[in-house]
Amino acid sequence: MVRPKAVLIGPPGSGKTTIGTALAERLGLPLRDTDADTEAAAGKPIGEIFIDDGEERFRELERAAVRAALAEHEGVLALGGGAVLAPETQELLAGHTVIYLRVGLAEAVKRVGLASARPLLVLNPRSQLRKLLEERLPIYERLATLRVDTDGRTPEEIVEEILKELP
Repeated sequence: MVRPKAVLIGPPGSGKTTIGTALAERLGLPLRDTDADTEAAAGKPIGEIFIDDGEERFRELERAAVRAALAEHEGVLALGGGAVLAPETQELLAGHTVIYLRVGLAEAVKRVGLASARPLLVLNPRSQLRKLLEERLPIYERLATLRVDTDGRTPEEIVEEILKELP
């Protein structure tokens, strides 16, 4: 059965792409990012999908990208920060090795930057990020089979911890 070796979840700024790239490299496996898959399917960046087609259309494309990646990909999979909001995605993640990359608000703001091209953080990035963290935290915690703190740590340290815990 085809299944990802590890699925990374977490809010914007948690390091899903950075850690995913480093982890995939260490495992000798490919990295797949559902945000990139979503952009490829739409033929435009996520910000433009939100503006042109709305968040509902973006979430629809995102659910399809996650469904396909979970069924086809054997490497490391990084999900978009909000992908876990969909009940369908939550169900599909059952039985997978799901790694929640924890990040504090201050660190996330530093990593994301306040002049971000992230559509859900446009108006007041710090306040929006706090709201996203509060809304999604219980979902991330519930879905995770492994939780890794990322604040004040190098990608190498985080990857080492994950490698020790991977089944």
